[in-house]
Amino acid sequence: MSTILEANKVRKSYGNKFMKNEVLKGIDLSIEKGEFVSIMGASGSGKTTLLNVLSSIDKVSQGTIHIEDQEITGKKEKKLAEFRKHHLGFIFQDYNLLDTLTVKENILLPLSISNAPKREAIDRFLMVAKELGIDDIQNKYPNEISGGQKQRTSAARAFIHEPSIIFADEPTGALDSKSASDLLNKLSELNEKRKSTIVMVTHDPVAASYCSRVIFIKDGQIYTELNKGNQTRQSMLKDIMKTQGVLGGVQYEY
Repeated sequence: MSTILEANKVRKSYGNKFMKNEVLKGIDLSIEKGEFVSIMGASGSGKTTLLNVLSSIDKVSQGTIHIEDQEITGKKEKKLAEFRKHHLGFIFQDYNLLDTLTVKENILLPLSISNAPKREAIDRFLMVAKELGIDDIQNKYPNEISGGQKQRTSAARAFIHEPSIIFADEPTGALDSKSASDLLNKLSELNEKRKSTIVMVTHDPVAASYCSRVIFIKDGQIYTELNKGNQTRQSMLKDIMKTQGVLGGVQYEY
């Protein structure tokens, strides 16, 4: 396996020198190509800030981040926008779909922006919409479909341009348990089939149990990590909940 993302001594602070809040305190992290990684931690632990700096949504205060051997921390905004367009995909908790576009048009957006040939764009659309089970709703608008369908549309949009990494921020946060497990099963399938690299922030141990590795953040530092290896999802879920208990996070009963 080759390393696709490398973060070294990453720090992130907010405020000024008189009132400084250090959220990330020197994080070292590497992610391999094709991994499905979850980042977990209690509220205020820095997990969302970490996702934001890794995905170039926010800038680090110190340290470096490399994706596909390119240092993104030093890039100017225009170069960064270009890099994002080709290399990164995003799935947000609140879907971020455009209400005036159909499901199909929303999914095709990344290819429209990068001026992909029309035939290629349609072929890719048909493939990803079928994989995510939303080809039958392609002409509907976001206000005509369920939350689960919206999130699978959002996932299809993230996958369509075959980015190097897909960043997912609490992708199941607004979904009921059935829609959440449907989405997570689809993400797992795409991770396996396409060897897509997915980095997901979640507070939900059930969602994290679908991942191959779970990284726990506490007070802006990596506290520990779990590797699934050959264990079942149920066994992984128990380990995650045990670690959360030690961390002082929420105790889950399932």
